[in-house]
Amino acid sequence: MTEPVRELLDKAAQSISAAELLLKDDYTDFAASRTYYAMFYTIEALLLSREYSFSKHSAVISAFGKEFVKTGIFDSRFHHFILNAFDLRNAGDYGAIHAVSEEKARQTIEEARELLAAISQYLEAE
Repeated sequence: MTEPVRELLDKAAQSISAAELLLKDDYTDFAASRTYYAMFYTIEALLLSREYSFSKHSAVISAFGKEFVKTGIFDSRFHHFILNAFDLRNAGDYGAIHAVSEEKARQTIEEARELLAAISQYLEAE
C-alpha cells in the first residue's frame, strides 16, 4: 500500500473519531458531515490504489460503483452507504439545524466503520 493511500485511510479513521466526538456533544449535523468525508476518503484511497483520481465528489462515488460494485468486488450496500451519507451531509451542511437525527448519524458512523474496515482489508490483501 502506498503512503498516499495509507494517509487517506488514516484521515478517514480520524474523521470517524471526529464524528463520534461531535455526536457525543449533540452536533448531529456536523457528525453526519464528518462521517460522509470518512467514507469519501476511504473510497478515494481505494480508487487511488488503482491510480484513479477525480476532482468531483460525484465522480468518486460513480467510479466506486462502476469499478468496484458493478464488478462484484464490493457489495452494493457499500455504494448505498456513501450515497446516503452524501445526502445526509447535504442536509446537515445546508439544511435547518438538527436536520440529521441522532439515530441516523449514529447509523451512518457505523456504516463508515464497516466501509473503512472492508476497504482496508481489501487493500491489505492486495
